[in-house]
Amino acid sequence: MKREILIKFGKKVREERARLGLSQEELASRAGVHRTYIGMIERAEKNITLENIEKVSKALKISISDFFKGI
Repeated sequence: MKREILIKFGKKVREERARLGLSQEELASRAGVHRTYIGMIERAEKNITLENIEKVSKALKISISDFFKGI
């Protein structure tokens, strides 16, 4: 069973990516991660590290603290 925090985080990544009109590939490029990694995060298949949370948040132009508001 997927952990709730991973599901919520993945949903937030997807929402913020869509808000910016980015594809998963574009976000991955901005964050310096592999394109399939973004999809795995959004589907709650990966337990993302703090380092990668920082990369993704910077790529989405959102603070790390804002990422976790409402989660």
